[in-house]
Amino acid sequence: MVEQHPVADDGAPARPRRNQGLGRIIVMVYAVFALSASARSLFQILDHFWVAPFAYVLSAFAAVVYIVATLALARSGPTAWKVAVAAVGVELAGVVGVGLLTVLDPQLFADATVWSRFGAGYGYVPLVLPMVGLAWLLSHRPSREGRVR
Repeated sequence: MVEQHPVADDGAPARPRRNQGLGRIIVMVYAVFALSASARSLFQILDHFWVAPFAYVLSAFAAVVYIVATLALARSGPTAWKVAVAAVGVELAGVVGVGLLTVLDPQLFADATVWSRFGAGYGYVPLVLPMVGLAWLLSHRPSREGRVR
């Protein structure tokens, strides 16, 4: 039996869709971070919000960003691609910005967040993940006709 590979309109082999293969792994990692950041921020806000309200609100914001990124990365199409790029871009800016703030002014953060110290508490995955996500998205940009190139 001969394995057939999809072929693009121009005769070249078609690449897998954005949310297949490595893309599916990226979506799963984002889903794990969406769940963990949501659980962490919910616990922090409900249990001891008064300790570090700024840090806990940032944790909740990070959770929302991870949820939006997960949903957008899991979908196909140009609109989902744009939302994913925006969410992953916000994530990168957030982890770098919050990381810098926690290094330069640690008193602002009485407690850690997912983005504190560039994601050190999560093995720096929050710093690396948006770079991988953006690279994947940019290499799977939708064509003008709405199909992923």
